Amino acid sequence: MERDELGAWLRLTLTPGVGNTTARKLLAAFGLPLAVFSQPSTALRQVVGPVTAASLRSEPPELAELLDTTWDWLSASGAGSARRQIVVLGDADYPASLLTMDDPPLMLYLLGAGVFIPNSPLAGVNKDLIDTKSVANSLTHSLSHSIAIVGSRNPTPQGAANARHFAKALGDAGLTVISGLALGVDGAAHEGALDSVVPGSDRLATVAVVGTGLDRVYPRAHLNLAHRIAEHGLIISEYPLGTPPLTANFPKRNRLIAGLARATLVVEAALKSGSLITARLAVEQGKDVFAIPGSIHSTQARGCHALIKQGAKLVESAQDVLEEMTLEAQADTTDSTAQPASPGLFGVNLPLLDALGFDPVGLDALQARGTLDTASLQAELMTLELEGLVARLPGGLFQRTAPR
Repeated sequence: MERDELGAWLRLTLTPGVGNTTARKLLAAFGLPLAVFSQPSTALRQVVGPVTAASLRSEPPELAELLDTTWDWLSASGAGSARRQIVVLGDADYPASLLTMDDPPLMLYLLGAGVFIPNSPLAGVNKDLIDTKSVANSLTHSLSHSIAIVGSRNPTPQGAANARHFAKALGDAGLTVISGLALGVDGAAHEGALDSVVPGSDRLATVAVVGTGLDRVYPRAHLNLAHRIAEHGLIISEYPLGTPPLTANFPKRNRLIAGLARATLVVEAALKSGSLITARLAVEQGKDVFAIPGSIHSTQARGCHALIKQGAKLVESAQDVLEEMTLEAQADTTDSTAQPASPGLFGVNLPLLDALGFDPVGLDALQARGTLDTASLQAELMTLELEGLVARLPGGLFQRTAPR
């Protein structure tokens, strides 16, 4: 990517009123960002309306500084540091699994051992680091043999140990472990995956998907871990350099974890947690979800138990996961006419929707309308709430927000 092309992509992401959906409309209508910004206002207004069209005609004031920073960051690739790359929507290196999402990012920033830049104008900077091993270590290859491991930021000691043990065992079996670099289960999963690294191996051990720019590490307690991941794996972000750890970024980050991985394993999770959102997103993409059961007295096990009740596969060992993934892989290769899995876990066709009606209703009254026990009812309500089909109202009431 040349500097002017990079500038056009950055400008598209910085323009007020242009999110991923609007940007895709513009790209579909006009081609690459350079072509978008060469269009007259009349043409832009036909696609995005007058307000956004006017924004597109004005260069964002922060663009020049961000372009300089980003270009310098790319140019440092291989100069005594981990390799860096930016992949944009439409590139051959763009992860195909993300293209099936409703909101694929326009740009992905990559940092680490899994970066392969055979045709980059910056290749001369790091050509000494690019060899045939990089091809086998490519992101596309690794994602086809990957699993996301997610869970609580405050796991029990057993939960943290489980995350590390499962990650190492799955890494030993050749899987790339994907997680979010957060405290707790995420960090333990990355550590376990790194424990599986064999000296001299070119395998991509782990991928960390983060909610900040790649010039920052959050949480700071994982600074050393991030350096180790960059050495034996990959760190990915959709956010421009300099982006701080904003709260809103992390739920969005979860969709990439689910999208990149072939399957998702939830180690420990409360009933309301980002891990369950990641699981839901994985199911929406037709991917397997596994959950490790825990004590019935532990709040950190309730999310996993809810997932299992709704169809997630209960696993007690890494071998359970490997056997299921092997069966799925065999089905993919032997049954080309197989239909997509019907929505079971997090599906919208739940009898509970009918029982809710459209008026606010309390838990006791709702339980009287059906056959679910309290725990199951609360679990299913949580599922519908995550789906955006049910709203939780003051006074312990629930109300249906969408038709069945």
